[in-house]
Amino acid sequence: MQDRIKPLEGVRNFRDFGGYTTASGQKIKHGLLYRSGHYAEATAEDMAVLEGFGIVLQVDLRRPDERERQPGKWPGETAQVVVNDGGREQDAPHHRFLQKVEANAETASEWMNDYYRQAPFKPHHVALYTEWFDRLAGLGETEAAVINCTAGKDRTGIACALTKHILGADEADIVSDYLLTNEAAGVAERLPEATQYFNEMLGKNYDAEVYQPFMGVRERYLHTAINTIKAETGSLDAYLSDVLDVTETKRDALKARLLSED
Repeated sequence: MQDRIKPLEGVRNFRDFGGYTTASGQKIKHGLLYRSGHYAEATAEDMAVLEGFGIVLQVDLRRPDERERQPGKWPGETAQVVVNDGGREQDAPHHRFLQKVEANAETASEWMNDYYRQAPFKPHHVALYTEWFDRLAGLGETEAAVINCTAGKDRTGIACALTKHILGADEADIVSDYLLTNEAAGVAERLPEATQYFNEMLGKNYDAEVYQPFMGVRERYLHTAINTIKAETGSLDAYLSDVLDVTETKRDALKARLLSED
């Protein structure tokens, strides 16, 4: 797992999500698929490292208000950046929840679980997930892409799970890659400092357990997204084709460039 995580100073949760073996016995290529949090705090050293990954496409899943508050320092002209200006909000939905409700660990976890029920069908996400697969299918053989949001765990986690599903990864590997966020983002180490920060910002005195669902990931959240997709559309494949316009032609193109026999 460690070779997937690319430690950077100011970019959290940056990692390669290739390398998994598929049901066909092929392997998802390393060095072409990346995922991460935002780039607002990227250092000069980070940007030099990032330039070495050959990334020509960034799909930024953040809302406009997020991008305005934390404008990315990377990439420059080396990559095409895809964003969506729909769904304008003034603050993060989970901030509103934590301000308006007297939360505890259980209600916080249930809020996040409910978010995963909604996330696959939010118009903003649908538009960008569609762009991700459309543009990813059209890249050159050695051209890499990255998909990110603020923390690189929820919106990004769903997109990466769908990508690996298309490529034939099994459920255990899809879940394993999703849960790797907890290590890659250093959730346990960062939680005490984050708790103090959010309590001061929100004027609350919550325990760290209240913030953990918003800092890390839990397996049941991803299962909730997948089960909701299946309940609403019939299957992951139906969601991909009917909602995200991932045609058989695009699937074939993705497999042709992202799978290897090694």
